[in-house]
Amino acid sequence: MKLNILSLITLTGFLTACAAANHVQIIAGPDTVVPLHKDGERAGRYHNLYPGKKTYPVSCESDCYPSNTNLQCEEENENCQYLAEQIKPQSNTGFVVRWLGHAGFMVKTPNGQQVVFDPVKEQFDSPVDLAFRLASGFYRQPGDWLTKSELKNLDAVMYSHIHYDHFNKADIEEIGNKPRYLTPLGMADNFPTGAFYISEMAWYAKTTIDDLTIHALPAHHFSSRVLVPFIYEDHDKDLWNGWLLEQNGKTLFFAGDTGYSQHFSDIGQKYGEIDICLMPIASYYHEEDGDWYRYVHTTPEDALTAAQDLNCKVMIPWGYGNSSWKMGDHSSHSALLRLLHMYDEMESTIPLYILNEGESVAL
Repeated sequence: MKLNILSLITLTGFLTACAAANHVQIIAGPDTVVPLHKDGERAGRYHNLYPGKKTYPVSCESDCYPSNTNLQCEEENENCQYLAEQIKPQSNTGFVVRWLGHAGFMVKTPNGQQVVFDPVKEQFDSPVDLAFRLASGFYRQPGDWLTKSELKNLDAVMYSHIHYDHFNKADIEEIGNKPRYLTPLGMADNFPTGAFYISEMAWYAKTTIDDLTIHALPAHHFSSRVLVPFIYEDHDKDLWNGWLLEQNGKTLFFAGDTGYSQHFSDIGQKYGEIDICLMPIASYYHEEDGDWYRYVHTTPEDALTAAQDLNCKVMIPWGYGNSSWKMGDHSSHSALLRLLHMYDEMESTIPLYILNEGESVAL
């Protein structure tokens, strides 16, 4: 009798473990790009399409952060709100975009699907969260977050890469396993266990959710998710993506963390005009390591150049803000000040729409 009870307990535990296993599919094919090193010490690790030293079409050299009367701050370039009256482009795409802060966006598609990019509610996963707070003395202000109703009705969650400010396991557990998760190649093994439906996608792979087409696109970045810095066992083990949503002939592009490279021109040539571009403009500044920071993050002027390469009909910037981490930035809103300045200096004709955390716009 004892043996039978023990066997039943073991069987129950086994079935529970099986039920909780994640469901992972890999989407890649003959027309997709899998940028793996094939030999040498980097064999099996991912790489950018256009590595090597970069030259940038435009660079702000001085007086890059003049004050702007439309930006109201509690202190110098900190805790700010952008208050300008803005004219929405007459694009009528049907997309509704809400900025959650940093890289996080909630998007309602023209036909009513609800998807999110890079949702991170608090600061970092534990224990990195505590270590960062103790080491830096800085704690990120939470941005906007999803309501219970929105959490219950998500169709898809898309991650650009595994860095802590873009991917948080605690948030995945809160979001739950109802939506489909779309990630770069190699990323599924970073998920908690919980019967999550995960699609890892190569560059230029595509998939559908009902009539919403989702394209995985290149970015120019890197990946690592180690507890102790300078230990590179997982360096570039997982890929990094941008994303393109397509529905009813309308498109929305999320660049992910990325530096400026020819991949933007490639995307623009392949997909033509893009209706809405969500573009990073921050985390490029560092006194001691500025070249490397810019190599993997776009400056505001890089983002404006990229938006031209992409044929964007409207650009929404992100990365700055009251809920940013301010990693590689002068202040919470210095990148936005530089964007407003360089937009005029470059005489850009691409419409900008600037959000504060929690704000939405129907385009």
